[in-house]
Amino acid sequence: MKRLLAVAALALAGAATAADPAAGKAKAAACVQCHGPEGNSQNPAIPSLASQPAQMIATQLFQFREGNRKDPQMSPMAANLSNADMNDLAAYFASVKAPLPAYRSRPESAAAGAELTKKNNCVQCHGPALRGQQHIPRLAGQQHDYLLAQLRLFKASKRADMDGNMTSAAQGLNEQDIDVLADYLAGLPAN
Repeated sequence: MKRLLAVAALALAGAATAADPAAGKAKAAACVQCHGPEGNSQNPAIPSLASQPAQMIATQLFQFREGNRKDPQMSPMAANLSNADMNDLAAYFASVKAPLPAYRSRPESAAAGAELTKKNNCVQCHGPALRGQQHIPRLAGQQHDYLLAQLRLFKASKRADMDGNMTSAAQGLNEQDIDVLADYLAGLPAN
């Protein structure tokens, strides 16, 4: 199953080069109702899509469409998307700049959060500035409550995880680590 998902992700990535951000913007009307104007979520529990890597967005939409990742709102939204739709949406949201985070991290989270991202290899996959790459999401400036929820789900092995890396990385985290990480990441600049 994981091999099939990886092959599908590569196929989506190849098609992303032909994606049309303008067409994605036109298709994004339903997305912005939850994810906010231009994919900049105003709801702390819903992720921002702006400035996310295009391949990551397309891969997540594919996982929702195929039922490998489940969510009561997203699964039906992705159910009828074609690969071209997913790639157009991904190209659009990847092209939009995320604003400076409105969230202000606690001062004590700065050093502890940076240390946790190094200790738990977050920077190896999510990039040195935690802005994502390829099929790996941008964490910097992401919604605080969303980060908390996702980290807790990975720790509990209840979150879809294409290659198992996040579930494995989250196993060593305790609740305080999760709180510090979410606080630290939410306050980082996304661009």
